[in-house]
Amino acid sequence: MITVKFNRLKIQPNEKILDIGCGSGRHVGEASRLNGVLVIGADRNVDDLIATRNRLNFIKNCGEHGGGNDGLTSADITSLPFENESFHHVICSEVMEHIPDHTTAAREVVRVLKPGGNLVVSVPRFLPERICWALSRDYYSANGGHVRIYRKNSIAAMFTDQGVTPNGSHHYAHSIHTPFWWLKCLVGPARTDSKTVNLYHRLLTWDIMEKPKVTRTLDKLMNPVIGKSLVLYFKKH
Repeated sequence: MITVKFNRLKIQPNEKILDIGCGSGRHVGEASRLNGVLVIGADRNVDDLIATRNRLNFIKNCGEHGGGNDGLTSADITSLPFENESFHHVICSEVMEHIPDHTTAAREVVRVLKPGGNLVVSVPRFLPERICWALSRDYYSANGGHVRIYRKNSIAAMFTDQGVTPNGSHHYAHSIHTPFWWLKCLVGPARTDSKTVNLYHRLLTWDIMEKPKVTRTLDKLMNPVIGKSLVLYFKKH
């Protein structure tokens, strides 16, 4: 599930991109397709870093890699192992809602961004997230769960306080993913044996891989109502 619109960032060859909290590498993989960039994926979870490496290897084997360099590192967003102003672009997608000390995390993310660089932050949208919290206590109380819900003004203000300027947004993306999380919350977030949830997951996988017109259209129509993610763009001056 790609939340970042890379064409908005106007990324040039030889620029450096950091995806902090990269998970299984969906944005690292997408960035690696760009011409001649250096992309770094960082995450605390070693299994996710292994999955990201496998994704990058697959992209290379398919001949879709952009010819630049890539690297992976284990890192804590509240204490990043990078020098000040190291990256032209920083992506922080679906991470902040997991971080208890989110102010320190925001400060670190801005610290490693070069002046003139782009920061992209995505978080779950308030309404769909609030419904998840109502359906299941385990959704937010489990280890690694979501510790807060953001409204647009609060998440934007936290980053502008660290020295970046808002540079646009697109609200409410990936609406067809929202019912999947509602279903998981209803049956129990940790369960893996629900036939309904597993069937829906197969539908989402098919949608991501095949990008059929019917689900693309449905997603676009439903985004204003139940779109899952809020995506914010910032510029460091």
